[in-house]
Amino acid sequence: MKQLHVDIAVIGAGTAGLAAYRAAKAAGKTAVVIEGGAYGTTCARVGCMPSKLLIAAADAAHELRHTAPFGVHVDGEIRIDGREVMDRVRRERDRFVGFVVRGVDGIPAEDKLEGYARFVDNTLLEVDDTRVHASRVVIATGSSPAIPSPFKALGDRLIVNDDVFSWEALPESVAVFGPGVIGLELGQALSRLGVRVKVFGVRGGVGPLSDPAIRDYARIAFQQEFYLAPDADVKEMRRDGNKAVLRFVDLNGEEVTESFDYVLAATGRSPNVQNLGLENTSLTRDARGVPLFDPDTLQCGKSPIFIAGDANNVLPLLHEAADEGKAAGENAARYPKVLPLNRRAPIAVVFSDPQIMMVGQRFADLNANEIAVGEVSFEDQGRSRVMLKNRGLLHVYADKATGRFLGAEMIGPRAEHIAHLLAWSYQSQLSIDAMLAMPFYHPVVEEGLRTALRDAAAKLAV
Repeated sequence: MKQLHVDIAVIGAGTAGLAAYRAAKAAGKTAVVIEGGAYGTTCARVGCMPSKLLIAAADAAHELRHTAPFGVHVDGEIRIDGREVMDRVRRERDRFVGFVVRGVDGIPAEDKLEGYARFVDNTLLEVDDTRVHASRVVIATGSSPAIPSPFKALGDRLIVNDDVFSWEALPESVAVFGPGVIGLELGQALSRLGVRVKVFGVRGGVGPLSDPAIRDYARIAFQQEFYLAPDADVKEMRRDGNKAVLRFVDLNGEEVTESFDYVLAATGRSPNVQNLGLENTSLTRDARGVPLFDPDTLQCGKSPIFIAGDANNVLPLLHEAADEGKAAGENAARYPKVLPLNRRAPIAVVFSDPQIMMVGQRFADLNANEIAVGEVSFEDQGRSRVMLKNRGLLHVYADKATGRFLGAEMIGPRAEHIAHLLAWSYQSQLSIDAMLAMPFYHPVVEEGLRTALRDAAAKLAV
């Protein structure tokens, strides 16, 4: 068996793994990155980028159908060619993946090892016919879609988001389970592209929202466009030939049976740690098999093993994976003198229409007696009405004792941009008054944010 000796072994060549490798090399350490699958990050292959390509096509179709209120009439049938839609999605997706692969190609051959790594002990890995002796290890193996066992009865009628981007054409019908980020984005996009869609959830959730008022507004807004049951009562799911058959109680309280070409399980993701041989290490693991670790330093116990990115499931977002990978690589390089990760302001965006965003602390995690809530509806907001994008509600949360901005939740127009303004404000620890002292141009959607801030300031003054 071949023997390889390095300072740091990084398992996984996704966003976190590549960042960890580069940080280790920048610290002057020898390092190897180990990858058993295809190169290219989750975001580029099956996540944020291909989903936005599908959403862009859906938005184009939707806008064409809604020009008449402006006095602009599109005569004739609007034809959606599913094969052309999916061809562009795959072509552009492959282009994004190519950028990542070219970055990997720039890594010296001696620093790359293809194959699946398994721990023999804390610092010894086996990768096919190679034993890797490392002083420290970074686990950056990403995550995979989690499939609840009842869905297995659907056989090949069951798909995950990874499968959608391999389609050559659009199906006639899809049932989506899970109205979270992935389910909402793909469900609405497929509906706008002419696919018959029904979205089912549990416990009433809509996206990542925790503020009941914002969540209720979102539910109603989406239900006006496509079938959404956030707290669905599904009695049975089975496969019948080339169809998935669901028996459920509909929104009118009636039990119905309906067939779909596919069932899309957008029911969360699980860290890829099952086949790493972690039972051979000294690490204590949780019920999912994930090593217990310090979220500030990413260190697993007191061991020389670190875990970063989607594999630890703290904040499964690309920018967080990059930050965590860099921190894990740096801490592996300086081990045992590790330092805490300086996390950025929490920020989340759902690219639905209207868009959803959350910044800072969630409403559910705040004490309602200690905050002032500033509100604005976008239904009468000037620029939003001009664009006929006047659907939305924003809440901003402020500390009654200090006046500091604590967080926000929103559904509405241009939420992706407002989220960044608020994330910068949160990270800068600004007060509501300081935010109101900033410039607001006219007429822009951001004037709605100013209205919410003024409402919060008035409530703070009481």
